[in-house]
Amino acid sequence: MKLIIVSGLSGSGKSIALDTLEDLGYYCIDNLPIQLLPTFIQQLTSEHLALPNTIAVSIDARNLKNNSEAFFESRKLLTKSQIAVEVIYLETEESTLLRRFSETRRRHPLSNDAVSLTEALTKERQLLAPIAGEADLCIDTTKLHVHQLRQLIKQRLTEGQAQQMSLLFESFGFKHGIPQDADFIFDVRCLPNPYWEPQLRAFDGQSKEIADYLLQHKEVQKMIQDIHHFIHQWLKDFEKNNRSYLTVAIGCTGGRHRSVYIADQLAQQFNQEGVSTLVRHRELK
Repeated sequence: MKLIIVSGLSGSGKSIALDTLEDLGYYCIDNLPIQLLPTFIQQLTSEHLALPNTIAVSIDARNLKNNSEAFFESRKLLTKSQIAVEVIYLETEESTLLRRFSETRRRHPLSNDAVSLTEALTKERQLLAPIAGEADLCIDTTKLHVHQLRQLIKQRLTEGQAQQMSLLFESFGFKHGIPQDADFIFDVRCLPNPYWEPQLRAFDGQSKEIADYLLQHKEVQKMIQDIHHFIHQWLKDFEKNNRSYLTVAIGCTGGRHRSVYIADQLAQQFNQEGVSTLVRHRELK
């Protein structure tokens, strides 16, 4: 039996994640009180209760005000009961959350007449910190729309079922902010930049023109080799630590040329080696 715990900040997309899991065949329970999780776990292991083999529950900050330790106790029970458990945590930048609440005119669950939205978001991050620290998969939804989030969850969970480790290479631009869900971040801004070649500026890193330009520079290939060697060397250790997901972010200035090309090259190499690999280009629309 497999149990997925979905948590994260209000407005980060928990409902979308849970709906996506339901579409994938999971039996889903929305906003399960944390104090009921141990009882729920006992029911899962009961021989008299017929439940599907894949279950997902969402937990938010409203149930953690005075029960932060209950999460760790519940995870210990899950380990003892031999239920495979994964924690998915959704993270979003504060400015994006403020905009989302403003657009939808929703009220934050922790805000009231005496607590502003900004104060509620700060309190929520503090309450959810224990779960965020235990997350098997952290997804930054700041720059994701609904369909992208659905697709990313489906891809990562589906690929994760095929092999023990699902490896995601994500290109990004430093001028647009660092991905909050990355396990490793590699800065490739030191490499020759095709942006400064007027005839190449309009292309992106998936084009033949950019590939031909970057292939002329030995340091580009050396960077790819070094990142590949590092990830390849430590991948088995992450798998031994029961990690199912690993996100490697490759960043250049704008996130459209060097980082895109290098992320694609790395994904291709690991895919050829039999590693379950995905690639995402954050700045390419």
